[in-house]
Amino acid sequence: MRLAVDAMGGDNAPKEIVLGAMKAIEKYNDIHIVLVGNESKIREYLTNEERIEIIHTEEVILGTDEPVRAVRRKKTASMVLAAQLVADGKADGCISAGNTGALMAAGLFVVGRIEGIERPALAPTLPTIGGEGFLLLDVGANADAKPEHLVQYAIMGSIYSEKARGITSPRVGLLNIGTEEKKGNELVRNTYELLKDADINFVGNVESRDLLDGVADVIVADGFTGNMVLKTIEGTAMSVFKMLKTALTSSFKSKMAAAVLKPDLAVLKNKMDYTEYGGAGLFGLKAPVIKAHGSSDANAVFNSIRQAREMVEKDVSGTIKTAVEKRDSVTQ
Repeated sequence: MRLAVDAMGGDNAPKEIVLGAMKAIEKYNDIHIVLVGNESKIREYLTNEERIEIIHTEEVILGTDEPVRAVRRKKTASMVLAAQLVADGKADGCISAGNTGALMAAGLFVVGRIEGIERPALAPTLPTIGGEGFLLLDVGANADAKPEHLVQYAIMGSIYSEKARGITSPRVGLLNIGTEEKKGNELVRNTYELLKDADINFVGNVESRDLLDGVADVIVADGFTGNMVLKTIEGTAMSVFKMLKTALTSSFKSKMAAAVLKPDLAVLKNKMDYTEYGGAGLFGLKAPVIKAHGSSDANAVFNSIRQAREMVEKDVSGTIKTAVEKRDSVTQ
């Protein structure tokens, strides 16, 4: 299995990207990693060249670049070359921590959509209190969506959760402002009717306040709503930890309490650590494309590579293609 990694994408590139790749090579002996980027900078952190290939380029897509224009004009950028390796059949999937919009554009224009998929979806796995996590899609690939798009998101999320995460009959929920069937706007009500007849384990509407309780394994929303939910969860988690830190360092007594609670707080922090769940998958493409968090460290990169490996190994893209073809044949 060959995986292409954009070594120059993200806030901590290339150091953390290369270190993450080194960790993956050490862990999995069935993968070959192609690091795309500035060779001399990559080699500063390379500790093992076994099953590692470097493709040199000095062009990079920046976080400030306009995504579509950058992908079309910067044809030798590390991200674009990584995607091109997938399109040419020289890699089975690619990973980047770079510009999110540009990676979505590269995925769409270079790797290409699965036939029948109308809109690919961006989907991270988010932590839950119980530690199981849930897949949220879409979180911004498409701000506007139609009911049929959300049904495809549900099918793709269900297949990924079953194949790559090992969940039997994943529970799929529709994000809404209430759990009653008739709640919500026209998009959600119409989607609900379609999901009832879809070949998935649809558990009905779910509210955002229940997401971290693990009410479903897959949560479906339009990209506009999903993105706001994602950022609300991230912002709330950061604020809670800041308030906790302030409270536990405000006096000698609280510092003593913090020392006692330190092991339990470490467990809590690890449970809510996004890096353990990998990156956000761009579902609906012909091959796995993983967007790692922009501030990814080596562990986050390692888990994104693990995620891509699992998607290739379990043929998630091929299974989605078969499911879409089956649905199209039934509905036509």
